[in-house]
Amino acid sequence: MKLYNLKDHNEQVSFAQAIKQGLGKNQGLFFPLELPEFELTEIDSLLKQDFVTRSANILSAYLADEFAPEVIYDRVKAAFAFPAPVAQVEPDIAALELFHGPTLAFKDFGGRFMAQMLQEVAGNEPVTILTATSGDTGAAVAHAFYGLENVRVVILYPQGKISPLQEKLFCTLGGNIQTIAIDGDFDDCQALVKQAFDDEELKNAVGLNSANSINISRLLAQICYYFEAVAQLPQEARNQLVVSVPSGNFGDLTAGLLAKSLGLPIKRFIAATNANDTVPRFLATGEWQPHNTVATLSNAMDVSRPNNWPRVEELFRRKIWQLKELAYGHVSDDVTRQTVREMAQLGYISEPHAAIAYRVLRDTLQPGEFGLFLGTAHPAKFKEVVDEILTSDLPLPAELAERADLPLLSHQMAADFVPLRAFMMQWAK
Repeated sequence: MKLYNLKDHNEQVSFAQAIKQGLGKNQGLFFPLELPEFELTEIDSLLKQDFVTRSANILSAYLADEFAPEVIYDRVKAAFAFPAPVAQVEPDIAALELFHGPTLAFKDFGGRFMAQMLQEVAGNEPVTILTATSGDTGAAVAHAFYGLENVRVVILYPQGKISPLQEKLFCTLGGNIQTIAIDGDFDDCQALVKQAFDDEELKNAVGLNSANSINISRLLAQICYYFEAVAQLPQEARNQLVVSVPSGNFGDLTAGLLAKSLGLPIKRFIAATNANDTVPRFLATGEWQPHNTVATLSNAMDVSRPNNWPRVEELFRRKIWQLKELAYGHVSDDVTRQTVREMAQLGYISEPHAAIAYRVLRDTLQPGEFGLFLGTAHPAKFKEVVDEILTSDLPLPAELAERADLPLLSHQMAADFVPLRAFMMQWAK
């Protein structure tokens, strides 16, 4: 699989290089040189397969020239060791529940597949994973890489801007997992990651890699659960399917669009955001004008400069799709609260991110269409918020309960690259 740098098309790398390198020159994202497509008969065949077999075949469409089919299958089987069920919410709307993995969030799929493939390509070479999180990435990456030999993980997150239970899930591990609370917002954390990747001395000294959704391995893994969703739907729903994606850094939407590019029959996608609505405003006006990031109930989507957006634009350009075909909407915190309550009345307990995707979907679904929204995190990961909205007391799943009372092991830093660099250079080869 060849990939090219979106900022310098002359820089082309293999998948193995891309997964180790993370970013290209000038912080450019890697994008597939070839965009495979399945025939309709192949899609029908794939949708009849089990999740792991199908996912291995989908990923082989990209990776078969670098990895044997049995290697891809074994790595997928190790990574996707949990289901992604579709739950009915209304007669014409369902949720794709992506929170049944070890850290109760959709990022378990990408994080675990990346860890498996990095092990496959890195051998005994020491690797330092540096990533920023607005909530769920941190836990998924931490648990995926926890205890792996020759891998050190550094996770930056905005202090006080992720839920306490999210923080407990990945800041209590220790060992090869280092967590740093940054005095700033997620965009500040992301900027520090980019600065680190621009520092050639640091990159080479510690074997720097990133596990954000900017890493192509995570993105490819996320394609697979869109196929899994469609496989669970009746034929009449597949024919008029609209998918609403809660969007922050836009990796999940990019993966969904790549699934459509492969031939998965999806009528249209909806990019659903909170008040950090850079993309909806861009789609409405044609002007890219990020505002300062604001804190919301749906904190994992508190991103005003989504890293994956260039990939979305590139895919639309390559496929000769029109950006105006991408539906969008943004939802305020007040409407999010109201929507969580309305969903509970329907018998479905949701958290704010999924509620936003559901709300925009419900408000725009046309007669005869079937709507699917992504449930990206277990409601208990946002227990404080959900309990306050519903005046409830959500029980904690075992994954959270066993960490709720453990002490935080995080370091604290200003949003300044100098101390971060010094912290990481202590592990120089």
